[in-house]
Amino acid sequence: MPLMHKMTSEFVEDEDRMRLTGELKEGGTVVIWLTQRLLTRLLPHLFKWLEKQTGSNLPPELVLSFAQQAARAELSPEPPVKSSQDAQAWLAHAVDITAEEAGLRLLFRSLQQDQAGVTLQPQQLRQWLSILHDLWRRAEWSVGLWPEWIVSSEPAATSRMRSPLH
Repeated sequence: MPLMHKMTSEFVEDEDRMRLTGELKEGGTVVIWLTQRLLTRLLPHLFKWLEKQTGSNLPPELVLSFAQQAARAELSPEPPVKSSQDAQAWLAHAVDITAEEAGLRLLFRSLQQDQAGVTLQPQQLRQWLSILHDLWRRAEWSVGLWPEWIVSSEPAATSRMRSPLH
């Protein structure tokens, strides 16, 4: 199974989908298209896994919110992964989730048996969720499935309305 070690997530308005471009450990790139329907089914599992990682006497919402804010603060701009001309591009039909010692492994699969995986440590998963949440809002998809501990981790500047108040 090809493993991604770096990935870029984007919302492509013309497709009304998320595009995940991954740099493979073995070399080359893969482009995986993710529908809102698939993400709506995947995200609650990722939220639950992170919620189980809290291990604190403090209220879980508080711990999760602080951890999410810290992960977001540590996000640093990096050059995006660019797909190569020979990159495979396919629509993800399913995602297998496996808890591992190093974190959570996601295996994206297509109907044609294409697959690519990535292992995300809790901090990386939180960062990816922050990116997806920003893209989700940009796509103007319903944000009802996002837990408060992610929504509240947004900096005040990005959570304000984009149009001026009169």
